[in-house]
Amino acid sequence: MSERVLVKQLQAREDGPVSVSGWVETVRDQKKVQFVILRDETGAVQLVNPATRPDPEATDQDAAALALTALISALSTGTFLTVTGELKHDERVKLGGVEIKLASLDIAAAALPETPIAADSGLDKRMDWRFLDLRQRRNNLIFRVQTTLEHAMRTYWIERDYIEVHSPKLMASASESNAELFSLDYFGEQTAYLAQSPQFFKQMAQSAGFGKIFEIGDVYRADPSFTSRHATEFTSIDAEISWIESHEDVATMQEELLQFAIQAVKDKHGAEIEELFGLEIAVPRIPFPRIPLAEAREIVKARGYDIPRTDGDLDPEGERQISAHVLETYGHEFVFITDYHPEIRAFYHMRDPETGLTKSYDLLYKGVEITTGAQREHRVDVLEVQAREKGLDPAHLAFYFDFFRYGAPPHGGFGMGLARLLMLLLGESSIREVTFLFRGPTRLAP
Repeated sequence: MSERVLVKQLQAREDGPVSVSGWVETVRDQKKVQFVILRDETGAVQLVNPATRPDPEATDQDAAALALTALISALSTGTFLTVTGELKHDERVKLGGVEIKLASLDIAAAALPETPIAADSGLDKRMDWRFLDLRQRRNNLIFRVQTTLEHAMRTYWIERDYIEVHSPKLMASASESNAELFSLDYFGEQTAYLAQSPQFFKQMAQSAGFGKIFEIGDVYRADPSFTSRHATEFTSIDAEISWIESHEDVATMQEELLQFAIQAVKDKHGAEIEELFGLEIAVPRIPFPRIPLAEAREIVKARGYDIPRTDGDLDPEGERQISAHVLETYGHEFVFITDYHPEIRAFYHMRDPETGLTKSYDLLYKGVEITTGAQREHRVDVLEVQAREKGLDPAHLAFYFDFFRYGAPPHGGFGMGLARLLMLLLGESSIREVTFLFRGPTRLAP
């Protein structure tokens, strides 16, 4: 069996025998010549076969050529196959300047002739047939970008001596609050909960003396939202660091991380993103702008929008408005909103003794919140008081408070949604487009 060659490798090869494998994208079955566009995970190539049609008057027709022509005529879009033939460089060929003159064709798995989705199918229909939807070059690129993004983040952290952890996703109590929890029976003995966040275990790593850690893993939220940026299962990017002086140390690390990762995406995929998504990747300069929440609300109000929320936070339109202001004023797509009131923050956020506000931030990117970061409260007596203020029973969080009873360093960190970041980076309208298999209130399959 000939060694398989990837389509992206063909241009660098000399003319001669070659074998490629992939799936049928289109077939042009003309009278005298047949063209097949074969696509694999790296690109597409044109296959050519001089058609040999049955001729009742001919006495010496090539049986193999007849069979190959008939096989190509019967091909349906999506059929997976392996072909062998002669590679030929020809600058007249629009698809990469190469083509393959077919010698043989071996079908691995034939596709049904009628495909269930088309180019103009709606999002829900495409999600029903996600494996077919993902065959598009544009969708393939999304997940290559995701791979580069994650690899770059890991590189940033590993080069700075961070430890990667994998926290449990089954928990005996809530990791954030008692809301938005998925619960399940655990061997008939107790109720377990799917982790909403690795928050508690990131902090445990600080008490364990790990110093600097990160995790990229799934989290779960029983959130019935049907917005373009919510999911019931998603990938969270988390980091936590010890010996910080304030949440500013966390913000500085995160902006460096994002600049490093987005630069990697631009370097590797920038030209292809511009071709397929019609946008140029903008690598953010650092530092990102910082605006206190109270000031942000005043700016939004001056722009003519009154935020209807009564808790003092920004709503989605408020986020868009302050981001528009930052883009107009500073030419920046990112902005840290800082100094949140404790009422709208988790009990474990540290509070500034002078202002009473939390040492925390939200990071907005292109008008959408992608991160919450903070310095954590590491004094157990203060933690317990703040938990009670939030209506939480410290007895239910005993294991968490134990993390701080035997010493803990000042620390902080952030959590960031991978799909939101990817959606905004590529200018997509929904996280469904950039999630391999989306999970939402009404979607559990495929």
